[in-house]
Amino acid sequence: MKPEQTAESSQISIQVIERMISLLDALAQYPDPVSLKELSTVTGLHPSTAHRILNDLVVKRFVDRAEAGSYRLGMRLLELGNIVKSRLNVREAALDFMRALHRKTHQTINLSVRQGDEIVYIDRSFSERSGMQVVRAIGGRAPLHLTSTGKLFLSADDPKQVRAYATRTGLAGHNKNSITDLAKLERELSLVRARGYARDNEELELGVRCMAAGIYDDSGKLIAGLSISAPADRLQEEWVEDLVSTAGQISAVLGYVPEGAAA
Repeated sequence: MKPEQTAESSQISIQVIERMISLLDALAQYPDPVSLKELSTVTGLHPSTAHRILNDLVVKRFVDRAEAGSYRLGMRLLELGNIVKSRLNVREAALDFMRALHRKTHQTINLSVRQGDEIVYIDRSFSERSGMQVVRAIGGRAPLHLTSTGKLFLSADDPKQVRAYATRTGLAGHNKNSITDLAKLERELSLVRARGYARDNEELELGVRCMAAGIYDDSGKLIAGLSISAPADRLQEEWVEDLVSTAGQISAVLGYVPEGAAA
């Protein structure tokens, strides 16, 4: 493709995105379903153009077709908004607790969430005293089956979902310690469920071990993992209790009440 064609294609893509946003912004102004004619007038888009873009948004559930010729914002926006809200809330709720756990262990404390088949590091508390270089920055990603937090999320999936994950990813490994066999992964996840926390024994990075505990929201959903990363020879077993307790305190701030506990 010629440079001028690439530039033209990029410009068209930007224009389409701008028109989509203008339609979503217009719909947000109305509490009730809006007609195509009204949306066309408000956005300045030709009715045929507005209709084509709205149809695409309906398919993706960003817009609902209330009835023939009228539209309203769709549930997908609510779903995405709730995801953003939960992630912002968990970072805010976790920060002081992460710092306290770091002061106690002098090791790197990570906060991660699931995004598809990976975890994403959304916050971290660390210092040079930890003796470990932080390889993955905030925003970095890693496969679920190679990380302690990732194993937490996989342990919350049913067996069919775990098998589907294994098929999609091929359980690719990073080194000789990586779990690349489905049967072994399933046994590992059973241990995670029984213990209530997860481990990564140099499976993602040689020389680095991790342990993770889950953070839950007010609906009881696992929304994040709190983990301690340390040089393999420095990770101490007594930190498990502190880690699980800290994750529980963050969950409590988010409104989580453990099953069987008094409301």
